[in-house]
Amino acid sequence: MTSVKDDNDRAVRASPIARPAPCCLFTRLSGAWHRLLAGKAGSAAVIAALVFPVAVGGMGLGAETGYWYLSQRKLQHAADVAAHAAATRLRAGDSLTQIAAAAQHVAAKSGLSASVGTVAVNVPQTSGSKAGSTSSAEVIVTELQPRLISSVFSRTAVTIRGRAVAEVTSGGQACVLALSTTASGAITVSGSTSVALTGCDITSDSNASDAFLMSGTGSNLTAGCVYSVGGATTSAGLTLTSCAAVKTQAALVRDPYASVAEPSVIGTCQSNKVGKETSTTTVTPTDTQPNGVKSIRYCNGLDLKGTVVLSAGLYIVENGSLTLNGNANVSGTGVTIYLRGGADLKLNGNSTFNLAAPTSGPLSGLLFFGSRTSAGATQTISGSSTSTFKGAIYLPGSAITFTGNSGASGCTQVIGNTVTFTGNSSLGLNCATAGTSTVKTAETVAIVE
Repeated sequence: MTSVKDDNDRAVRASPIARPAPCCLFTRLSGAWHRLLAGKAGSAAVIAALVFPVAVGGMGLGAETGYWYLSQRKLQHAADVAAHAAATRLRAGDSLTQIAAAAQHVAAKSGLSASVGTVAVNVPQTSGSKAGSTSSAEVIVTELQPRLISSVFSRTAVTIRGRAVAEVTSGGQACVLALSTTASGAITVSGSTSVALTGCDITSDSNASDAFLMSGTGSNLTAGCVYSVGGATTSAGLTLTSCAAVKTQAALVRDPYASVAEPSVIGTCQSNKVGKETSTTTVTPTDTQPNGVKSIRYCNGLDLKGTVVLSAGLYIVENGSLTLNGNANVSGTGVTIYLRGGADLKLNGNSTFNLAAPTSGPLSGLLFFGSRTSAGATQTISGSSTSTFKGAIYLPGSAITFTGNSGASGCTQVIGNTVTFTGNSSLGLNCATAGTSTVKTAETVAIVE
């Protein structure tokens, strides 16, 4: 109850304030509440319609990102093993086509699908810290991953990439290499031979059980180490200065001159009789090879007598023997002698030869260069202990025999289909300024990038 005052300021009793009935109040509140709820539901529906695709896309993106990461790890594994396979074939001296085929095969076996992935093989590698290195193989593997739920954001496929570089490193170098992969006794030291190799190894690429053979109780060999793809038969006369025993089942050693193109056979055929017993004769090549090297051609072998000075250049000898007669004394610097058409060497023990290969240019380091098609030729080198060869005696299709009292000092490499020592010989490997390529031994393969 309330009270008010009248006009005469007298207190009077007022009537009670009007209040709605309880049932009517409940009805009104209930209706307002339902109207509020109906408004919120509509707003929530709108918000849900806007947020739901984003939420689903986000969850899908998170799930797919994890899947892409797993796929990338698998792809990196494929790149690693493919690069290792490529470098292993590089170590064996395979062509780029063979190297790429090996990498692609291993990548496929590791799970890469040719329908969605690619394998690029680079030798030498084209990027990274060792870009341009010819002793490493770079493999880049890519794969396209289609989008699933994350296609809400983009329909472009995701490109996943793996890259690896495997490097071939050498543990030593050889001065004698037999390239035959099957010959028995591909490197033979026989009889009462005494061979001394200074600062270098000896290696046989043959897989025969006696790929390296020392026969006869009097044979002696001193070398840094001996490597054989197959097995070895040795004697008590073997002395190794850089390893404890012959390394059998070794990796194949690459032909360091396999990429050198054979010279062009050009020019007029010259007389094969050069020099006189009591005089000095100088020979100067005058023809020009496509690679710019001066050359001269002998079509029926070459017979040298007296004192002969060979000027720098290429000497092409075909269809006969290169022979040093009597007490011939032959010298020359910057000289390459190219043997083809079955031509062979017959350097006798009474002659002296002091020859050095070019130290630069397309025939750098090559003193004797035998045609790769001259299979079955036999090359015999025997001379005085004062004779020297500076460079590579590279006769890949021939059987090379060092006999008599042959000798060599400084930088000498002997590379043939097979190599046999039957006399007292000495070879050195001081090649810092000789222009030769290294015959790498004990090569290992490792992932470096």
